[in-house]
Amino acid sequence: MGEWKEYKLRDLFQGTKSGDWGKDSPEGNYVEEVTCLRGADIPATNLQEINKAPTRYISRKNFSERRLSAGDLMVEMSGGSPTQSTGRIAYISQNVLDLYNSRLICSNFCKVLQVNSYLIDSSFTYYLWSYLYNKRLFFSYENGTNGLKNLFLDAVLDYESVIIPKDIYEQNKIASQLSEIDNKIAINRKICRNLEAQAQALFKHWFVDFAPFKNGKFVESELGLIPVGWRVGTYDDIIQDTISGDWGKEKPEGNYTHKVACIRGCDFQDVKMGLRGKTPERYILEKNYNSKHFNDKDVLIEISGGTATVSTGRICPVSQLLIDKYNGDIVCTNFCRLVRPCLGYSSYLYYSWKYKYDRKVMFGYENGTSGIKNFSIKDFTSREPLIIPRLSDLQIFEDMVEHIHTHIQNIGSESAKLATLRDTLLPKLMSGQLEI
Repeated sequence: MGEWKEYKLRDLFQGTKSGDWGKDSPEGNYVEEVTCLRGADIPATNLQEINKAPTRYISRKNFSERRLSAGDLMVEMSGGSPTQSTGRIAYISQNVLDLYNSRLICSNFCKVLQVNSYLIDSSFTYYLWSYLYNKRLFFSYENGTNGLKNLFLDAVLDYESVIIPKDIYEQNKIASQLSEIDNKIAINRKICRNLEAQAQALFKHWFVDFAPFKNGKFVESELGLIPVGWRVGTYDDIIQDTISGDWGKEKPEGNYTHKVACIRGCDFQDVKMGLRGKTPERYILEKNYNSKHFNDKDVLIEISGGTATVSTGRICPVSQLLIDKYNGDIVCTNFCRLVRPCLGYSSYLYYSWKYKYDRKVMFGYENGTSGIKNFSIKDFTSREPLIIPRLSDLQIFEDMVEHIHTHIQNIGSESAKLATLRDTLLPKLMSGQLEI
């Protein structure tokens, strides 16, 4: 093992850059169109995925000063919870920049650290910071209410020291061991995204293009020609129940004793890829658990949030494999709704909903201020026209899609094991306990 040396964290960075939220649309000097990464985008960014980060407009001066570069580290400065601190980090690789045509900035709730490349390898710095985060270091540098925590980044950089390999080549070897695991997880997620795209294409082939039914008889409807025996209705016709979420308590209190994982809209992306996600743990009433826990083939709907360019109404499927990942102790937050489809309609509900979401139909069912949008789920399910196939015509599609979803969940389980391996190696490699 080579020489290890102690550094102040401040010494490992040559500077910081502030974020910018800009404007929803071009206005005055706000003419540069950019993608604005937020803390909610960090998981996808680390895995080099395109996420639904919002498009914003900033001034040319700020774009020149604040645009992200390869090797930068984006730190989440605001957010957190009693169980998850602020300080999460994203590594800005060239692949990430290429996904967004190098027009990336971070929001004003984040900051960018520029690595001192004379002292430390940028990818090693990402894992070093992740190691410090996993040690729960940043809880000591937060202020704010229980609802919103803020990170004192300058205090972290000025007061914390680390011992790392002096040789940058050795740093790179350590980072390479960890990045091999992350790359495999990223490949798995790409496979899962491709499988999901296949299922979506299958939906379109069956229920938009009507290809399997083209040799049969069709009748006129308000939505155009549809196969005989089908009809036009609404989502209410194929929904058995809509159940509100629960946020419960941070700790056991009174009758709030049932410990659950509470899925939020920002967890949908991980959950859909078969991962457990960073879902917070809460305590709810036993009677609420009995009425709000998930069943196989339910779907989740996000009803609050959204931006000018990203609507509310995102959807996430529920499977028994997902439920088992949480040992059944799982509900959704009160900013989501649990929808229980009628028997045989689960996959059709999910993919028809997603098809409409991708075509921005949900913007027409939002209310609220420009800051926080709410999805009028009752209006949508009762008013939005929907072609309703016969159950006999749905069965083959449902079986095919269920097979795809099972494959995705199994791949996600493999990725979860890889993530556990990485997180086990991380402290040993960063402390020098394990030599490369």
